[in-house]
Amino acid sequence: MAKQKVYCEPFCIQKGYNFEVHHVSYESNLGYSCFMHFHEVHEIIIFEQIDGIYFYSQGQSQLQDHDIVFTPSMETHDFELEDKAKSWFIIQFLPAFLTNEKLHNVEAFFQQGMHLRMSAEHFKALSTQVKWLHEAYQQDPQGDKSNTLLKLILLWISEHAKPVQSVKSQGINQTQGYERLLPVVELFKKQSTVELQLEQAADLCHLSPSYFSRLFKSVFRCNYSEYANRHKLYNAARMLSQSKMSITDIAFELNFSTPSHFIALFKKQFGVTPKKYKMQLEQRLNKD
Repeated sequence: MAKQKVYCEPFCIQKGYNFEVHHVSYESNLGYSCFMHFHEVHEIIIFEQIDGIYFYSQGQSQLQDHDIVFTPSMETHDFELEDKAKSWFIIQFLPAFLTNEKLHNVEAFFQQGMHLRMSAEHFKALSTQVKWLHEAYQQDPQGDKSNTLLKLILLWISEHAKPVQSVKSQGINQTQGYERLLPVVELFKKQSTVELQLEQAADLCHLSPSYFSRLFKSVFRCNYSEYANRHKLYNAARMLSQSKMSITDIAFELNFSTPSHFIALFKKQFGVTPKKYKMQLEQRLNKD
């Protein structure tokens, strides 16, 4: 079995920051862990190498090298990627950044989830801009240079990128029955952990447990209990990356029965213990 390299996208950027930018890469046959999720921030991913499918509000579409995806704040999305070498830059920024910087035309462009492409010439320029931003961010994440480069990238994408037509026209939030799941979906959006049993979740949505279970799996591509568990674990990964909380404190904060139970579930999901995950993340950030 291939050793899994862990990278978990944060659900929100570090407090006090306008944005974050990171470079992510996987060698061939290294596992990538993702599930249907959402963020409190806008997200742009600029792919260098990629092969897989993007699931988003407008449907689903096939990804290829040099593609760009934009997912707005609190919009559900997912990726299903092939076991090939892959790499990308991920930029997450506050929705208010567009308003505060008076980027009104850009704000109008970034209104919904989009799978985007641009010409080779324009992508080459964008790639250079993103590398400049990544370098500036490492030196001063809140400096004028970083903010100016982010504005340049947003303007460049809004001017030169064109939407890719999805191969499946029905988006996640347009899937039959999605609206009936909204009471539970809203809980996942607002809370780090949702402790409702399946019967309680079904009752909240005014559905029978059996129908709720089938409907949830058809929309989110995994069963309810698995999703609730992953939701907690991904929030745990975010807390490990963005806070100084101990593993024990995180375990109890997210209502795991014991720290050892949390560690076992985390390792099963991500392939490493929480301690090793944090060490790998720190090494990756230092390398960046």
